[in-house]
Amino acid sequence: MNLRPGRDCPLDYRLEAGAFAGPALFDCDSLYVIGGLYGNRQALVALEALLADEPGARAVFNGDAHWFDRDPVIFQAIEQGLSGHLALRGNVETELGRAHDSGAGCGCAYPLTVDDALVQRSNAIQAELNQTVRHLPGMTARLAARPATALVSVGGQRVAISHGDEQSLAGWNCAREALAEPERQQQLDQWLASNRLRVLATSHTCTAVALNLPQAALINNGAAGLPNFAGGRYGLVSRIATSPHPAALYRCQRDGLFIEALPLNYAHDAFLADFDRQWPAGSPAARSYRSRILGACAEQPQQALLAGFSLCQSLCALEALDL
Repeated sequence: MNLRPGRDCPLDYRLEAGAFAGPALFDCDSLYVIGGLYGNRQALVALEALLADEPGARAVFNGDAHWFDRDPVIFQAIEQGLSGHLALRGNVETELGRAHDSGAGCGCAYPLTVDDALVQRSNAIQAELNQTVRHLPGMTARLAARPATALVSVGGQRVAISHGDEQSLAGWNCAREALAEPERQQQLDQWLASNRLRVLATSHTCTAVALNLPQAALINNGAAGLPNFAGGRYGLVSRIATSPHPAALYRCQRDGLFIEALPLNYAHDAFLADFDRQWPAGSPAARSYRSRILGACAEQPQQALLAGFSLCQSLCALEALDL
């Protein structure tokens, strides 16, 4: 089967039926889920500061920790930062971890609503990263060995973590557009209930979304290493915990858990300098992402909230800082 690079998924992207069965890997009172770090080492520093303020908190990186880090020094710095935490594979790491080209390009499996030019640029970014990894001994095998999913426990409640959706590593069924459909909400809620899950934490789509269903909740942090909302210069991380965080932008509370999105206030100027050095004007990453890095997003936080989540007072304080 010939794949359309950037549009189609290889068969091995399909998650196993029992991916979220069995015992949890660990239990904690506070969990951070970090999707879409995208090689932003300043965001990694900001995350470590959050964790340092909350002793005992655990962190899971649910894929696409790499993307802009074509510089091998920065790539290895990201890997070093991940080494103390549970790291899953996203489509980026999956394709970097292959001994041979799968034909999937970046593996994003973009829907047809995404412009062909953007898909081509993403494939070009992936190709540059492939070259970086080929010159780092042992890195291909290291990335390939990462799991695609994780099941953990927070306050005794089962939390599933996936890069894409409940079916595919690069699935779009947890994108905001899909989850806005009542039929899809019912399907997901039934799946969560049948797997005895209270939360599903995802990313992949690079667009934040939060949905509290009758049986369980879903949270997609959009991107930890990029701005997500208009005028913002901060990333987002998901936090699932037995107590609320004072800096949360929005949250819901259910079954003894607080499910929240937190701003990740990384050093913007330093990240922009890293980005511009690696991806100069006219490069595929600069054309696709530089304006977003500068905060040129159209999204507002309330657009991420489909049902059952509420904005927090901390949002007003964050907007006042004009980040």
